[in-house]
Amino acid sequence: MKTVAVLILWIGLSMTSYAQSKFDSWDAFAKTKFEPKYYEKLGEYLFYPTFTDELKAWVGKEITIQGFYVPFAPEDGDYIVLSKYPMSQCFFCGGAGPESIVEVNFKSELPKFQIDDLVTVKGKLKLNTDDMDHVNFILTDAVLIKK
Repeated sequence: MKTVAVLILWIGLSMTSYAQSKFDSWDAFAKTKFEPKYYEKLGEYLFYPTFTDELKAWVGKEITIQGFYVPFAPEDGDYIVLSKYPMSQCFFCGGAGPESIVEVNFKSELPKFQIDDLVTVKGKLKLNTDDMDHVNFILTDAVLIKK
């Protein structure tokens, strides 16, 4: 009986680990709800996120994401922006929403990219609700997996 209980526990933990490794970043980001609120500093309405519990559970954990490089970070900045879509369809130039971009802060020197390079990175997830100088989804300590 004890062996059966241990086996069931092991299977349950294995399934949980498998489910977590299948985290789909873009899909999870898309479930974020955005509400317009007046931002006094700029004198205009901005969209503020309400993150799902599923997404909040991933804060501080390492995720992998693939996206297209778009050159919208400051030239002297230490991060890049990846988009779910190529530049012609991205949040800045096309009709996509704020859930379709992620800021990537690299652990080491910032690699060089060309517009629409398809990039895969791994880093720790951070969610941003109130710093308007940055996007809502941020990867910290990121490393380049594939360019």
